[in-house]
Amino acid sequence: MRKVILFSFPLVALMAFNAKKKINVWLIGDSTMAWKKPQNEPESGWGEGLKHFINSRAIVHNHAASGRSTKSFIDEKRWQTIIDSIQPGDYVVIQFGHNDEKPAASLHTDPFTTYKEYLKKFVDETRLKKGIPIICSSIIRRHFDSIGNLKNTHGDYIEASRQIAAETKTIFIDMEARSRKLVTEMGSEKSKSLFLFCNPGEYSTRPTGVQDSTHLNHYGAEVIASLFIDGLKEQKIKLARFAKEL
Repeated sequence: MRKVILFSFPLVALMAFNAKKKINVWLIGDSTMAWKKPQNEPESGWGEGLKHFINSRAIVHNHAASGRSTKSFIDEKRWQTIIDSIQPGDYVVIQFGHNDEKPAASLHTDPFTTYKEYLKKFVDETRLKKGIPIICSSIIRRHFDSIGNLKNTHGDYIEASRQIAAETKTIFIDMEARSRKLVTEMGSEKSKSLFLFCNPGEYSTRPTGVQDSTHLNHYGAEVIASLFIDGLKEQKIKLARFAKEL
């Protein structure tokens, strides 16, 4: 019996040690990152796509939520849930902007004042918990002008996110620039394959079809997530060590 106990104890200790080695990746953002209910098929968010690229040594917690801005994410106590959960060494990936520009008082922030202030709050409070913040700019909307160029639909929010990342010395992944390059290269028609486009009757959840140039489908979610992974690798961010070899 003693031999069994002596043999089992190191094994249990090793398993506990390995469990502690896992890091958490907390995602906060809007619908372009968020998990979607089955009734919204085939819509997805790139936070779900990211799970495809992260290995078993890390856990992705996607707390992004549709229709939220930096302001409403805090006001609804969603951010408090993250703060209460962060462990030292965890990552917090932050991507807002799509809804911050909306005029509703519950959502709206000003790019160079309140938007930056809320982003700074996420960064500062993550660091107080010894976590590692990553700021991302919003992904592009697939809105082409009459001569085939992508429009700037995010105004000053992209520059504001870049500025606050620089001011706080925070990792910055320019998802707008990366997704803009991708969608531009694909062109107006081919880039529909990334977004929420389907014909009437193609999905039971979309009987009349849908043409949505803001939200992603499952394929688009993985493609956009791969751009985030590329950004990590190019900047040699430690989180890239948890990316799968695909």
